[in-house]
Amino acid sequence: MTLPSPEEQPLDQRPLHVRIAADLRDDILNGELGPGAKLPSTTHLKARFDASSATVQKALGLLKDERLVIGRAGSAVIVREHRQRTIRPADSLSAGASADAPYPWLTDAAGHGAHAVSRLLEVRETVPPADVALAMCLEPDDRALLRHQLLRIDGEPAELVRSYYPLDIARGTALAEARRIKGGTPTLLAGLGFPPRLSVDRVSARIPTQEEHRSLGLNSDLPVLRTLRTVFSDDRRPVEATVMVKAGHLYELRYEFAPD
Repeated sequence: MTLPSPEEQPLDQRPLHVRIAADLRDDILNGELGPGAKLPSTTHLKARFDASSATVQKALGLLKDERLVIGRAGSAVIVREHRQRTIRPADSLSAGASADAPYPWLTDAAGHGAHAVSRLLEVRETVPPADVALAMCLEPDDRALLRHQLLRIDGEPAELVRSYYPLDIARGTALAEARRIKGGTPTLLAGLGFPPRLSVDRVSARIPTQEEHRSLGLNSDLPVLRTLRTVFSDDRRPVEATVMVKAGHLYELRYEFAPD
């Protein structure tokens, strides 16, 4: 099979300001333009992209809406300090040191100088989405307990979290109560006799739903990262399935592997 030459590749049909924002976004996210760095001047960007001042400003407006840069028209545009945060999924599986220990992700955020809080939106029994039901080995009409939260970092919406639990585990426990759980659910599940033994993540990039777009304060059509995490206890029993949604351009997932 012969691959097409660069001249034969289809042209990027996106509007020019979208293409300019895409190239600058890549410079920001790969570290070429680090936190606190000034973006090139409008004059430089006009020459680089063969664009008008209005088109360049429209591109910079996209990056501002995406919370990657700050600045006003006529002044320097600066890369924000926390342009992209690193999430280590393995950290959330371990139980806290005690029932009074803070959530692991709160501790991690504080360690990086950020202020993180969670808001519990609802707790109820419901039929979970099909992929969640499959992960939990539930029948199509079986119900599970839902705990729905919105996480904020430094006052900005960061992640929507929907966690589902088997009713025979959750009923009559703190999971079913409309309040935060001290030490997090790994600690509680371990205390109930279901210690987390294995976590399996399925991560995909998707265009946000209307609710996700609104709740996460998104101002562009960039994809979100959707993680479906299934937590297994002894005998590989699924005890928790969580759907986590966050802005794809503001977060990266870090997984570490060791050779067998």
